[in-house]
Amino acid sequence: MPQPITPSDFSEIRWRGHWIWVPEEPVQPSIGLSAAIDPHAQESHGLFRRQFQLDHAPLRAPARITADSRYALYVNGREVCRGPVRSQPRRMHYDLVDLAPYLQTGVNQIAIYVKYYGTPKSYWMPATPNMTLGKTGVLVFEADLGEAGWLVSDPSWKAHKPQAWATERGAAETSPIASGVPIEIFDARRFPHRWKETDFDDSAWGAAQLIPAVHIGGFARTQPPTDPYGPLYPRPIAFLDGEVQRPVAARIETYAGAVDPAIHSPVRRVETTLTMPQLSAQEADNLPLAFDASHDGCVRIVLDMGRIVSGLVGFTLDAPAGAELAAAYVETPLIKPAGMLDSHAGTRYTTRGADDSFEVFDSNGFRYAYLVVHNAAGRVVLRDFQVREQLYPWTHGAAFACSDDDLNRIYAAGIRTVQLNSHDAFLDCPTREQRAWVGDSVVHQMVHLATNQDWRLAWHYLTIGNSPRSDGILPMSVVGEIEAGGGFTIPDWALHWVHGVYNRYRFSGDKDIVKALMPTIERILRWYAPYQTAAGVLKDVIEWNLVDWSSVSTADTSSVLTALWARGLREFAEMADWLEERSSRRWVEGLYARAKAGFEMFWDEARGSYIDHIVNGAPQPEMSQLAGALAICSGLAPADRWPRIVQTITDPQRVVVRSWSGGGGEYSMEKMQKQFMGIYEPDWDVQHEIVSAEPFMSYTVHDAVALAGMADRLPDLYPRWLEFLVDGYDTIGECWGWGTHVHGWSCTPTRDMVFYTLGVTPAEPGYTVARIAPRLGRLTWAKGSVPTPHGLIHVEVEDQRLTLDSPVPVIVAMPGKASLHLSAGRHVVE
Repeated sequence: MPQPITPSDFSEIRWRGHWIWVPEEPVQPSIGLSAAIDPHAQESHGLFRRQFQLDHAPLRAPARITADSRYALYVNGREVCRGPVRSQPRRMHYDLVDLAPYLQTGVNQIAIYVKYYGTPKSYWMPATPNMTLGKTGVLVFEADLGEAGWLVSDPSWKAHKPQAWATERGAAETSPIASGVPIEIFDARRFPHRWKETDFDDSAWGAAQLIPAVHIGGFARTQPPTDPYGPLYPRPIAFLDGEVQRPVAARIETYAGAVDPAIHSPVRRVETTLTMPQLSAQEADNLPLAFDASHDGCVRIVLDMGRIVSGLVGFTLDAPAGAELAAAYVETPLIKPAGMLDSHAGTRYTTRGADDSFEVFDSNGFRYAYLVVHNAAGRVVLRDFQVREQLYPWTHGAAFACSDDDLNRIYAAGIRTVQLNSHDAFLDCPTREQRAWVGDSVVHQMVHLATNQDWRLAWHYLTIGNSPRSDGILPMSVVGEIEAGGGFTIPDWALHWVHGVYNRYRFSGDKDIVKALMPTIERILRWYAPYQTAAGVLKDVIEWNLVDWSSVSTADTSSVLTALWARGLREFAEMADWLEERSSRRWVEGLYARAKAGFEMFWDEARGSYIDHIVNGAPQPEMSQLAGALAICSGLAPADRWPRIVQTITDPQRVVVRSWSGGGGEYSMEKMQKQFMGIYEPDWDVQHEIVSAEPFMSYTVHDAVALAGMADRLPDLYPRWLEFLVDGYDTIGECWGWGTHVHGWSCTPTRDMVFYTLGVTPAEPGYTVARIAPRLGRLTWAKGSVPTPHGLIHVEVEDQRLTLDSPVPVIVAMPGKASLHLSAGRHVVE
């Protein structure tokens, strides 16, 4: 078997390949030291071809490739890979592949499609260009073909800018929230059909143009490394993959009235059918679907995928040339136009009249696809519709099961949800935004650590999140239009990133990596220091202190922000001690000691937990689960209070669900407008009721329950998540009763069933020793296989018997018994 392709297969620093782009967009040097980012840059597309002869197909053909913004590589008509992964422009990555399985003796054809996004998207941000490079799309490629020599990107390649994609933007086509997900508008009549094939005639195409890096000190180099893309790093994560999903139900509807061709957005075109008279509706068994279309009406096809899916939408249809298909992709049945915080994803396709098969380039997530066929007269047949899922792979082996089938459903739903949100980064949701939020992702990370043997994406989260602003705090979302804009942030999201680094320390034990991240942690913690009062707590912390979608009160002097910061201080101190950084530890312990001394001002003895905040020196009655939970997680609360706090904040008679931002099934624009004006109006009994954490921050509530020695109660808390698993959905939603159906940040029970119910966690950094402390509560049995850097730990608990098989030594902590220290291997503990 050929050896894997690695960076050592290539030259040490400089590439052989050159930066190239299409000849139709000549790049002229700007005047001055450098160019500025063009806020009106147009989306652009490039096709590249290179044909070559091989006397013998090699057994191994190392190749590497990258592009700004995204590419798809084909060899002899077969797709090889897509990339690169999202990254800040100066930390661009390249992909390594072996071309040998795709090559053949004789004529071979390499074809590469490159899409340049132009303006920032939810998962791409433009480079600040020098005088030339960074102003347009670019591609670089090189491959070692053995005896045939090196094949590199240069002017010998044929290149072409097709005119098939629409570049104009319609007014108000999407909301600011959802505008980051591109809408693809494609006219097949203007696209060179079969351009990837060996026998395609590219004689009319021009030669690819070289794009040099023109700036003082740049030497006008056309070969990486160059400004503004940095040294170029090898892809740190696996390629995305997944199953092909097809609809489970379909319906054909006919409407009287034509779709206005002036409407730019395909989503808006679909929504026009909501006000049209419906002439007929018919359920269909499945595809293909055949119907007659007319110019004075339109046909709407509703496809139910049966569950949330995420990937590349593809379809095949027979239709007259010039017929138009507008598609909208949504989570729930379409009953009203999309609001500001709804999904605005869609596709517009104009048929060529033959060979109309198309695959959308960017990933879309949805359950229901609404396709409106219009501007057509005659017979139309939708032959196929599919989604080729593009998700991060789950390595087989890790598992969990228990005596409660409802909990098993929740466990599986958590994995499905997090996988749908695991692309080239952790996403908030694959349907609405696809942003890499720095805070959300810590739950995704921990679910990976508990259920997937491949931890590379869990660690890559820390890499792309390590992009602090000039003042040290992290952007709330990275590698996208939010980071590119440089505006206000959610400061506490950076504290969840700190917890992610702490997880890296505990689970991998990689001192070099953790040490490299410590300066950013210190800058984050120092960012908060000016808001520490003489009493030691945080006051008037600026920017958006979201904490959670629940109604947490943070105005003025905040217990919740103080405790979140203190957790970060404590974790930094532990890692500094591990790294033998004594001065760092002394500094942070001083801040922590002050916070702990002052935190007592939030204690409410009568109610048995901590209040949320103090305003103008007066304690306020608002109390959330999070104030008490974070007091435990940070260690600010004395340990002898922990059981009482847990009893208080999990009392179902006192806990209520409230949110400053939503409820009643959706986001509330009225509530959010009040927030913008600083108006927070409690609508619960603040003297007696306690505000529940939403699913995201429930991870800290569950942490607190476990730290208080009450993990056996968690199986009684997990069933709350069953409210999401209704109406065919097999994913976990964003909030209690509202929000998206597929939010990775909500999946803490999947983590907790492994770490707390089965009880497997690292006892020493890097899992050199594991801790096994099962707490089954009401369950009669539980079993699982838990990933570690050394292999799987297998655990089974039933009838007061623990059976385990571990590749590392373990400490077994059973309730009410002294800890057992056992060697690696198989053991049975009664």
